[in-house]
Amino acid sequence: MNDDERTALADWASRLAEALELQELELDIDRVLELAGDAARAVVRPAAPVTTFLAGYAAGRSAGNGSDPAVAVSEAIATATRLAAAE
Repeated sequence: MNDDERTALADWASRLAEALELQELELDIDRVLELAGDAARAVVRPAAPVTTFLAGYAAGRSAGNGSDPAVAVSEAIATATRLAAAE
């Protein structure tokens, strides 16, 4: 990804987070892209968005149940990454 694309992606993510009322979210775009890439290579390409959605949903559910949001995200990504590596 070139610098213009990286800037466009960061701007889009910021605008989307604001529209979804997630301004407090600390998004690690590189980590999300790495997870998507792992899933796409390990399973099939369409596994990338499905995996990132499910990991995000699991993290949100965990955070909603009282877990620290950063820990919830890390745990969800780690679980998905381990499963993709096992494929």
